[in-house]
Amino acid sequence: MAEAELISLREYPVPGHGKVWLALARDGARLRFASWHPTVRRVRGTVVVVQGRAEFIERYSETIADLRRRGFHVLAFDWRGQGGSQRFVSRERKGHVGRLRHYETDLALAMAEMQARLPPPHYVLAHSMGAALCLDAARRNALPVSRLVALAPMLGLSMVERPRAASYLASFLYWLGLGSAFVPGGGDTAIATKPFQGNRLTNDPVRYARNAALSAAARHLSIGDPTVGWVRTAFQLMNRLASPSAPLEVRVPTLVIAAGRDPVVSTPAIERFAARLKTGSALILPTARHEILMETDAIRAQFWAAFDAFVPGEVVAGAASAGEQGEGGLMQGPVGGGDDAPAPGGTATVP
Repeated sequence: MAEAELISLREYPVPGHGKVWLALARDGARLRFASWHPTVRRVRGTVVVVQGRAEFIERYSETIADLRRRGFHVLAFDWRGQGGSQRFVSRERKGHVGRLRHYETDLALAMAEMQARLPPPHYVLAHSMGAALCLDAARRNALPVSRLVALAPMLGLSMVERPRAASYLASFLYWLGLGSAFVPGGGDTAIATKPFQGNRLTNDPVRYARNAALSAAARHLSIGDPTVGWVRTAFQLMNRLASPSAPLEVRVPTLVIAAGRDPVVSTPAIERFAARLKTGSALILPTARHEILMETDAIRAQFWAAFDAFVPGEVVAGAASAGEQGEGGLMQGPVGGGDDAPAPGGTATVP
């Protein structure tokens, strides 16, 4: 795999004083992880940031800094097939995954890294595809955390006019051996680099421009449109969570936050799911688009007010954690840049 790095742009505040490493999933996939200490003395536990499709760790720099200022250790990782984790197609700009169990394996590794390296209480902050995968893990008793905040979970796709037909077509093409092909009409262009006007992701032009610059500067971390295999996997996940029993099986206390103007995932599907949660509640941010954490200051303030009320945290003695120490077999190094003093050694690189 080509070298990947945690980069810092002057316009994009990548937090400093972090560590980055590779870890092997049980099927041998190499995933990139990064972690950070809190920037305050009052340590409240650990938040695992679980990204959506086509994202990578650096896109969450602002959120990571916000969490650290709140007293949390932060753990982030890249799903296989995107970011600095292993790709499994020769054309690496394809957003590809073969089967749903591959994502389940990645999430299991993230939970193991969290438990082994960072102090409790443990929480998850997940977005879109990642939020749907976490909800599914929670109903299978495979999400060992105290609370889950699920942002715009992928429970249905508003951007697909005929989802049932799309699901059948993806399965048909997959079984014809076209699983690793782009979806019809798909290509290499990352969604974050497309024009701001008419974008599906955010109302904030500054944050959108930052992400576009980041994706352009880090082409080795970005991916383009999904493959047939990814679409098939996505529909399998959404169909599983569409079962009437699915929300009743979620045992982790959950806050679901949806975007009222989300053109990517279905807000009505999210509302129906959240209404049946036994241990959860829902909040709709009426003017938000899909990427709530990349939204305007006013929308992000609403999100953080809800997060702070739901995830109070507990004070944990001692800020140091075993996860920040080097361990055999894992590549690690400091993450440079950000709102803190530069980390010694500059920018980290991993295979």
